[in-house]
Amino acid sequence: MKIMFSAGEPSGDLHGESLAKAILAQDSAIQLVGFGGEKMAAAGIRLCADMKEYSVMGVWEVIKNLRKIFELLDKLTEFMRQEKPDLLVLIDYPDFNWRLAKRAKAMGIPVFSYIPPSAWAWRKGRAKKCGAIADELAAIFPFELPVYEAAGANISFNGNPLLDTVKPSMSQEEARQYFKVTPGASPVVLLPGSRKHEITQLLPPMLAAAELLQKDNNRLEFYLPVAPGISRQLIEAIVSRYNVDIHYTQDNTYDLMNIGLFALATSGTVVMEAAIMGLPCVCLYRMAALSYAIGKLLVDIDFFTLPNILAGREVQKELLQSEVTGSRIFEEARKYYADADYRSTVVHGLKEAVAKLGEPGAAGRVAARIIAAAKKYGKAGREGTE
Repeated sequence: MKIMFSAGEPSGDLHGESLAKAILAQDSAIQLVGFGGEKMAAAGIRLCADMKEYSVMGVWEVIKNLRKIFELLDKLTEFMRQEKPDLLVLIDYPDFNWRLAKRAKAMGIPVFSYIPPSAWAWRKGRAKKCGAIADELAAIFPFELPVYEAAGANISFNGNPLLDTVKPSMSQEEARQYFKVTPGASPVVLLPGSRKHEITQLLPPMLAAAELLQKDNNRLEFYLPVAPGISRQLIEAIVSRYNVDIHYTQDNTYDLMNIGLFALATSGTVVMEAAIMGLPCVCLYRMAALSYAIGKLLVDIDFFTLPNILAGREVQKELLQSEVTGSRIFEEARKYYADADYRSTVVHGLKEAVAKLGEPGAAGRVAARIIAAAKKYGKAGREGTE
């Protein structure tokens, strides 16, 4: 049996690595091939193309690299034609992967989608289109299912992979020593994002809030994990404009979250990671005015952070657009130390949200479904019914 993967982003490389290990643990004879990164290659996937050669961010960068992207599409199409896999597994990366999926179906190769497009939030029509192409889909959040099920898609929820990776590596006492937290002090974690535009837009109001917090409570110490690929010089240049002491970190972020009093966080996966670690946040999101106006017309959601979406209510405060100011962030963040009951209530709500992610072991369960799909829909399955 041969299974082909396609993952074009670092997060997909991580998911592909976990799936590859789980598949080979269940059946070491399966051949794994495809498009991915170094983690997938190390896990046993024979790559026909490496994602680092094709990684582009932003609309303009995509436009400039369209020729290269379509050349990759042709390359993977020819690879499928030669390798004849029993199943193509898409890992997120929707704009590219669903073009590849159409070509796979045209060749009679079945398709399995892991982390399908977010049709629950916007462009709900995608659910029907994706359901018609993919033989099976596996979501990582339970709220993704209804729109796909209504469209007739064969979709399942098997838990969330974050539950297997987001965990501390040391005790809280060891973490406080590791990060050199002053005895009696409370760490505050600044999480401005992993993209340059997020940092330039959201780190300044975070720091303005940190100035106010530092004046209000001298027992707070501020920590800023520097995301991989982000220039520390960029961050330091922004920080230099504010009168606040910042401790920079680069690793063991989950251990830092585990000892934090609260975080100021840009909306994204990191807010869900913080929730799993029991770290409450003030969640921030800001985009260009035109993009926001268009988004309001297209996106149909009540909340923009995952813990609140899972809970179905505002468990922790979200500040959007014009509300993202130093004074508003300070006002909300202050509650975490000025009102012990408030923080406890938020932490309890986060636990409720995290409980909806299911049990650990998602990769193993999805791997089992991938193997079953390859047997059912792939060459072996088709030959068995002829």
